[in-house]
Amino acid sequence: MSPLPQTFRTLSIGGATLDLFVRTDKKLVTKQGEVETLSLPVGAKIRVEEVIESCGGGASNTAVGLARLGCASSFCGIVGSDKWGELLLENMRSEGVDVSAATVTEGETTSSSIILSVGSGDRIILYTPGTNTHLHHATFDREKMEACDWIYLNHLNEESCEIGEDIHAVFDASPALGLTWNPGGCQIQKGMHEAGIARLLAHTSILLLNKEEALAFTGESTVEDSLSTLRKAGVRIVCITDGANGSAAMEGENILHCPALENTQILSTTGAGDAFGVGFTWAILHRFDLPRALSAGTINSCSVLEYLGAEKGLLTDIEMTNRLQTSPLSVREIR
Repeated sequence: MSPLPQTFRTLSIGGATLDLFVRTDKKLVTKQGEVETLSLPVGAKIRVEEVIESCGGGASNTAVGLARLGCASSFCGIVGSDKWGELLLENMRSEGVDVSAATVTEGETTSSSIILSVGSGDRIILYTPGTNTHLHHATFDREKMEACDWIYLNHLNEESCEIGEDIHAVFDASPALGLTWNPGGCQIQKGMHEAGIARLLAHTSILLLNKEEALAFTGESTVEDSLSTLRKAGVRIVCITDGANGSAAMEGENILHCPALENTQILSTTGAGDAFGVGFTWAILHRFDLPRALSAGTINSCSVLEYLGAEKGLLTDIEMTNRLQTSPLSVREIR
């Protein structure tokens, strides 16, 4: 399998966040029943294993990931005019991402988070949404969207959900435009039958959810029923991830399951979902079949799991094509 020469124009819409990873000792974790708690006594001075500053946020992660896989990738989001905002934009520029559709606001703080990592992928995230609360129609670049081949719509917070009207209008006018959608908390809570959400589902080429999100979004009790229900809503390809249990996807009438890669060293789960979506989308853009797309998503996700930071492990197109050959996954039909 040789590197693929075709370049697709993609636009990632959503948040960008400056992440500060703090790797702590597993000994700080206590268990009360089924709940694990990170114990940080007030007034204590606690030594940590490692501190890493990293760029993240759904749209930043997917824009960088698609750029590494050879796409002409663009970012549409909002940052502050502070050093964190400039760092995020410079990181994307250095990765070859077009940030001309980004909005920079004066006098406001860029979204940031402190991620307490306690080993084996367990984490606690402390965050402030900052400028991400202002991702709404006033900052939405419709012309940029209409010039693309594929849109990647990432998690949006409650205040940003109103950009859906602009997205509906573009897809109504450009039905051939591809859309990968990873719904955010406000859409999950409203459910798939809310009018605006149902309308967007009908335009969605790839819908990405984890198991908990899928069950809440659809009201179903199983992954298989959730896949079928979302397909009936007009989604072309539905994919549901379930951590170490792998992922399942449905395009036609059959449901396929892909296991997780064995012997993956999990340092942090932050960004793994975005990495999966990027790999999956890249494969579908290049007209690979569903088993190959599931494999590409899994391989990209597992690579990110091995690092602190959401973007460090994202693969290039050459690395991806090589790993698809050397890391075969047994994708099987389960229905």
